[in-house]
Amino acid sequence: MSADREGRCLCGDLTYAVAGEPATVTVCHCRFCQRATGGAYLVDALFKRDRFRVTKGTPARYDHLSEGSGNIVHIQFCARCGTKLWLEFQRFPQLVGIYAGTLDDPNGIDRSPARTHYIFTDQAADWTVLPAGARLYPGDTTGPDGQRVTPLCLTEARITGA
Repeated sequence: MSADREGRCLCGDLTYAVAGEPATVTVCHCRFCQRATGGAYLVDALFKRDRFRVTKGTPARYDHLSEGSGNIVHIQFCARCGTKLWLEFQRFPQLVGIYAGTLDDPNGIDRSPARTHYIFTDQAADWTVLPAGARLYPGDTTGPDGQRVTPLCLTEARITGA
């Protein structure tokens, strides 16, 4: 696998490489992602597992039961500095969700509204700006029955809670 992108934790003990473009980018506003990032949302670049590899170190792992899906999310992080680097999903074992801020070039992925899902927007912080063209989902992109949810598409930018 040739690496198109690389990323690392704060201290550099844990590094990874990933090839190609993400399958999609998710901006998740759920309370789990708010707590996990310490911010308003998580920018999660989803890559096929076979395009991802750890290049240095061994991650520590925390398993969390998702309130949204009812499935386990495996959070991979650096045991030394605590940086969360990627997620693995019980319900999507073929995907790895990279915390986009850990990429060496976080601007190198396409986060345009056409390539990005904005999920759990019903939990978004009141001051969150959602861009024109964004595809908004109040919860996840699929319902409990596995059927795709139709998103609300913004025609102009909006600030939540305003």
